[in-house]
Amino acid sequence: MIAKIGKGSNMYGAILYNQQKVDRENGAVLLLNKIPDTMNGRYSVAYFNKCFEPYLSANIKTEKTVRHISLNPDPKDKVSDEQFTEMAQEYMERMGYGNQPYIVFKHTDIDRTHIHIVSTCVCIDGKKIPDDYDHPRSMAICRDLEQKYNLHKATEQAQKQGNKVFKPVDYHKGDIKSQIASVVRHLPKYYSFTTMGSYNALLSLFNITAEEVKGERNGQPVNGLVYVALDENGNKTSNPFKASLFGKDAGVAQLQKHFEQSKEKMKTNPARSVLKNTVELAIHTTNNETDFRKQLTEQGINTVVRRNSKGRIYGMTFIDHESNIPSTEMPRVQLYLSFTKRTASRACHTYTGV
Repeated sequence: MIAKIGKGSNMYGAILYNQQKVDRENGAVLLLNKIPDTMNGRYSVAYFNKCFEPYLSANIKTEKTVRHISLNPDPKDKVSDEQFTEMAQEYMERMGYGNQPYIVFKHTDIDRTHIHIVSTCVCIDGKKIPDDYDHPRSMAICRDLEQKYNLHKATEQAQKQGNKVFKPVDYHKGDIKSQIASVVRHLPKYYSFTTMGSYNALLSLFNITAEEVKGERNGQPVNGLVYVALDENGNKTSNPFKASLFGKDAGVAQLQKHFEQSKEKMKTNPARSVLKNTVELAIHTTNNETDFRKQLTEQGINTVVRRNSKGRIYGMTFIDHESNIPSTEMPRVQLYLSFTKRTASRACHTYTGV
């Protein structure tokens, strides 16, 4: 089971995102904790938001008062509403939110039925619930819930991936060839990517870019690849290094095989839907690009932004380093975002595999 913990300041946006699923009959409210029922059993965004107001106003110093958590079992797991409710209660209790108001929403709009929990880290007396080590505590709880409810485990490969640390190239330190080698020789073992563009998006996180070199040799077409180091602004800082210097996994032929293998994996990869929901929520609950990217970074997701010559965003690639699925590539999301001071426009966003 994959858990994502979002921390923000827009309670209304978090509730709106989930209530829209309910209104469109793609979701349901499974549980209300310390939130009164209504007379007719119907709920609105305004009603839920009002229930949180006493808590949110009790502490004006805490910037990120909203907690939005998603619990995502494997698509092969068959989890009843009662089990989802029990898991949510145990999870929130062990995370320290048992006495907080929270709403448990079930989402059914994708092949992975899952739940979202909206709450606040501010107690009624104004004290903030400590959130140190949230991630390891959350992972430990998920492992226990997997065992308790006989769910598919999503840990071994993720832990293997988490133990591998890739360091960005630092051209100031010299020996650039060795620095590039330490990344490109091993990256395909831990990530999936289906195009050269997505591969470069991933490489850019480590201050590297790959360029295809095409030409002829003895009358035969030649298709090669070179790697170049970048600085923190994306400018080239080294001469090109032939892919052959880094082994066959870094060359065009092997990468093409990796692209095809990744496409097959992505067809059944449950991490795609988790990221899709996480990105959609970030759009709803942030007001500008900086906050949008920061919220995703806090959940272990890097954002690679593409801009045209006028500076307008025409696409983004998201890479989730903390997914509990082995060799995962996150889908590229073509986002045409127009952030305003109050909300992020969601008029056009199309999800496509890369």
